[in-house]
Amino acid sequence: MTTPVCTGASRAAPATAAASHHRPYTSFSSYVRARGPVLLRTARSLTANPCDAEDLLQTALVKTYVAWERIEDHRALDGYVRRALLNTRTSQWRKRRIDEIACDELPEQEAAPAADPAERQVLHDAMWHAVLRLPDRQRAMVVLRYYEDLSEAQTAEVLGVSVGTVKSAVSRALRKLREDPELTPMR
Repeated sequence: MTTPVCTGASRAAPATAAASHHRPYTSFSSYVRARGPVLLRTARSLTANPCDAEDLLQTALVKTYVAWERIEDHRALDGYVRRALLNTRTSQWRKRRIDEIACDELPEQEAAPAADPAERQVLHDAMWHAVLRLPDRQRAMVVLRYYEDLSEAQTAEVLGVSVGTVKSAVSRALRKLREDPELTPMR
């Protein structure tokens, strides 16, 4: 079987144009391969459902790809994507508020794990559920501060608020977590 070979000047121009068009895609793909797991962890921190987290990350990455050429400092891409994640999630919260009804129990509550050496995992799960019960804004700040390990200044920058706002909201969130009745037996 022979492989067709393109010859002639008329075919060289489209190949060059295609190569320059794929340069952003190549660097974008490299970025997603390298940072995808960390970004997915951030998305999972912002949603209660792993499937929603994947959709959220996909949407944020599409927005990032569209703006790829306009992003001046590619060292700040994680911040750009985190901002896209938060903005997208905020838009989703606003749209869903009409359809969602608050209830005392989570509809997909997991069965309590049996007593075993995995007490640390049990505590982790209980803490995560308590974090998910926080108001959206407080949850976002707690996730960025403690799960993403951002400083108060970095958290403020990502959310577009003052450092004082981050400090007070995180303080209120931590107070709620300390007072959470479902975490009291864990201490």
